[in-house]
Amino acid sequence: MSADFTSIQNFHERAVFEAVEKRAGRFAHLATPELLADVACVALNRLPPRYIRHEVDFAFYLTEKERAANAKLVDDAVQFAFEFVQARKAMKART
Repeated sequence: MSADFTSIQNFHERAVFEAVEKRAGRFAHLATPELLADVACVALNRLPPRYIRHEVDFAFYLTEKERAANAKLVDDAVQFAFEFVQARKAMKART
């Protein structure tokens, strides 16, 4: 018997991807698919993993306070990630 793991996902992925796309306009010089993917990776690596099978089921059990805390975590991680990738790009340009 083989298990099906295809439904497993990190709860923060969708929120991070949406936040990166939303902020990309403020960092136009980073608005390439490769750099935006780097930003998403940096942001996700700063967040605690929350693996779920069904987002709707997980969200149902969160309190409003937990939802707000998660949103703040994502916002902070994405802001850090844009600044980090921006700094790395600037350092690379100098070499």
